[in-house]
Amino acid sequence: MKYLIVLGDGMADEPIEALGNRTPLEAANTPVMDMLASKGRTGLFHTVPEGFHPGSEVANMTVLGYDVNRAFEGRGVLEAASMGVDIPEGYMAMRCNLITVSDGKIKNHSGGHISTEEARELIQALQDSLGNDNIRFYPGVSYRHLLLIKDGDKRIDCTPPHDMPGAVASDVMVKPLCVEAEPTARMLNDLIVESQRILSEHPVNRRRVAEGKDPANSIWPWSPGYRPFMRPLSETYPIRRGVVISAVDLIFGIGRYAGLDAVHVDGVTGLYDTNYEGKAQAAIDALRAGNDFVFLHVEASDEAGHEGDVDLKVRTIEYLDSRILAPIVEAAETMDEPLTIAVLPDHPTPCRLRTHTSDAVPFLIYRPGDEPDDTEVFSEAAAARGIYGTVAGDMFMNLLIK
Repeated sequence: MKYLIVLGDGMADEPIEALGNRTPLEAANTPVMDMLASKGRTGLFHTVPEGFHPGSEVANMTVLGYDVNRAFEGRGVLEAASMGVDIPEGYMAMRCNLITVSDGKIKNHSGGHISTEEARELIQALQDSLGNDNIRFYPGVSYRHLLLIKDGDKRIDCTPPHDMPGAVASDVMVKPLCVEAEPTARMLNDLIVESQRILSEHPVNRRRVAEGKDPANSIWPWSPGYRPFMRPLSETYPIRRGVVISAVDLIFGIGRYAGLDAVHVDGVTGLYDTNYEGKAQAAIDALRAGNDFVFLHVEASDEAGHEGDVDLKVRTIEYLDSRILAPIVEAAETMDEPLTIAVLPDHPTPCRLRTHTSDAVPFLIYRPGDEPDDTEVFSEAAAARGIYGTVAGDMFMNLLIK
């Protein structure tokens, strides 16, 4: 038996009046998901344990069966792993967004979806101006980058920028959670202010403004932590070889600690215009090449939710169904081993809120030969009536890989 997880980041939502009080999953045309649900089994999954922020890092680690109470050390360390950056002893790693601040408020968390090429110029400028033995900036993809701080104290309150669109930036800057963390908080806030001075005048941002685009005119560091302890999946489950497919450094970082090989697909963007067909073919190729586990992550629905774009979110769900699941299901019929397929979000990203929530998400598991439950379509409400009920922790992985 081989196993495939197709994860639509932020795909779950709440009923929306403009959709006739249906969720985007209910409104979308998803014949393949519905077929898999009708022939498989469904349930709800609490991917965010109590006390944790509903971030993709926590939710995706839980999806893969990790106890985040023991293993989670922040988003920055996971993205460092993806980027091949080893975290030296005594350093704290943080995710470092390039964001847009307008009139003192956070306009968006993505620097206007800045390109990777533009972002690399900006991060290099910050390293040249602000970097030293204690402060190191590393470029990532689009708006997602890495910051290492020597002797940093992770006991700080950092607001994820995607949680605070429209907030006054100075009101949600880094706050120490104890006296010992005050120097770290002060250093990070100084870096934010200095970055705004440097980036606002950078030629990349001047050009973006002239073209009518949002400038990436501030950094926003968040999710601090140290090197985590995570066992490879093969030490817990009967997995010989596995891969992770994504457009997001965070997911590749989780995959690296999980012992999965990274598969990079040309043309992936993390947005609605990503290379869906390329991701589907990469999954098919990996399964045919002897891998028995594939984790395929698609970011597009999450970004649509953060933008509050209902129609776009519906479209991204339909793209996942027709351009990823359909070709994979067709190819599975000719594979030399049966394929178990799971489909789920990691967390909801409601368009109304434009941020993540901790609500349980729907999931389906289709395994050839299993007796199906009574679910006929894949949605939040339908999965709530599924045979698996509501699961948490490592229960999803244990159901997937018997």
